[in-house]
Amino acid sequence: MSRRTKRYAGRHGFTLMEMLVVLAILVLLVAMVAPRLLGTQKKANVSAAKTQIGLFKGSLERYALDMGSFPTTEQGLTALLQAPAEEGAAAESEQTTPSNWAGPYLNSPELPKDPWGRTYQYEYPPTHGTGEYPDIWSYGPDGEDGTEDDIVNWGQTQEDGEKAPGREAPAEDRAAAAPPPAESRQP
Repeated sequence: MSRRTKRYAGRHGFTLMEMLVVLAILVLLVAMVAPRLLGTQKKANVSAAKTQIGLFKGSLERYALDMGSFPTTEQGLTALLQAPAEEGAAAESEQTTPSNWAGPYLNSPELPKDPWGRTYQYEYPPTHGTGEYPDIWSYGPDGEDGTEDDIVNWGQTQEDGEKAPGREAPAEDRAAAAPPPAESRQP
């Protein structure tokens, strides 16, 4: 046997030092990439919730055209899938479908959940937004109502002047955008 063959004949694997160097490189790569992927997932979930709220808006508008008004808070978004009971029905067994209900107004057999697995919230008449459009919102990633990460359909305006799903503008921004009181206006 030659000298070179004897030198490598007993070596069949990697040394501990080689393994540690490779492991350290992998840990550094994961540490750099993971936060970016997690941030992208959060943005995707928020975007999906805003899109779903926009889809609810279109369905609610079709419902309101057929029924003459938006579903009440008690009827909720379920009224997009199931006809609300005819007003004046005495018992639940006597409930009838209103003749002008042309639903279901959604393409799915059940109400979609938000990206975090919770139900969307609905309120009509609205208490958060201004105007005649119902309030629709998701509790967002933290699952708590009234926090900064809630995804809502009131408060922000798009470039074309329509209300966009998003957070309500801070009070100081709303005050700055409001017209001055009538007594301080000059003729």
